[in-house]
Amino acid sequence: MAKETISFNELRRIKDSLPDGSMHKIAEQLGLRVDTVRNYFGGANYEEGRGAGVHIEAGPDGGIVVIDDNTILNQARTIIGEEPVL
Repeated sequence: MAKETISFNELRRIKDSLPDGSMHKIAEQLGLRVDTVRNYFGGANYEEGRGAGVHIEAGPDGGIVVIDDNTILNQARTIIGEEPVL
């Protein structure tokens, strides 16, 4: 678990690169509700999912995203064949 800062556009690029079913796969691997994983990538279903420690600040390149725990992000990077940030 590590804190990470990336641009909002980079977070969206990673999300958009995930193949179908990836949100369910990540949720299953980490023991989370799928809506919690979706909320991590910008969703807003807090009835079924929980907040995911993602904080967005307006700015260039879609703004800055500060992620309290990059575990979900690293799972997504692994799925799309990118090296996770440790």
